Amino acid sequence: MTDTFRIGAVILAGGRGSRMHSDIQKQYMLLDGRPLIAYALEAFERSCADDLVLVTGAGEAEFVQKEILPPLGLTKLRSIVTGGKERYHSVYEGLKALRNCDYVLIHDGARPLVTEAVISRAVQAAVQNDACVVGMPVKDTIKVADAHGFAESTPDRSLLWQVQTPQAFAYPLVRGAYDRLMADETLQKGITDDAMVVEHLSGTKVRLVEGSYENLKVTTPEDLVLAEALLKKRAASDVPL
Repeated sequence: MTDTFRIGAVILAGGRGSRMHSDIQKQYMLLDGRPLIAYALEAFERSCADDLVLVTGAGEAEFVQKEILPPLGLTKLRSIVTGGKERYHSVYEGLKALRNCDYVLIHDGARPLVTEAVISRAVQAAVQNDACVVGMPVKDTIKVADAHGFAESTPDRSLLWQVQTPQAFAYPLVRGAYDRLMADETLQKGITDDAMVVEHLSGTKVRLVEGSYENLKVTTPEDLVLAEALLKKRAASDVPL
């Protein structure tokens, strides 16, 4: 389905990871003996994506080139760029570094368990709908709290999804929305993901597509332990990473 389109991917590896309680940025911490970021890079290397751009933190590009990338043998990585202060700044730098792509996937490198199947579903949904995010229905009841910490309301759980990455878009759509965002600082308040940028600044509805409950984001030390357990489970069942 995607043979006639060129697919780019922006992989973000510029987070500080303060909740990991470590001097090492979480994307470079070891997961089952390998840098965490390596797993996402390899998943996209094996995927239908044609061109990869890696976004790192300031001053990290040389370290990544020397210490992280050589063992991976990536053939699709086109450039490494430095991100900005906020996530949306980093995404914008990644988008600018892509050339001649029709659709783009944006992925947090702190989600190491993304699979080729999830990536493929995201691309197909973007081709059909111009904008999509992967995610999963929430399992728990959600409470909305008031300013004093009391439960104010309980939304219908059947309508709630926990959003993941990759998020995939027609490139002109997301690039245009980000151009507007970066041109006006008043639009940047409260932006937490790429779907919000597209929804708010283009009016395009974003399709929700099934991801995986295993597609977790490593944010705390406990997440690292869980990710390693899931990796070992996959290896034991011979499921492709």
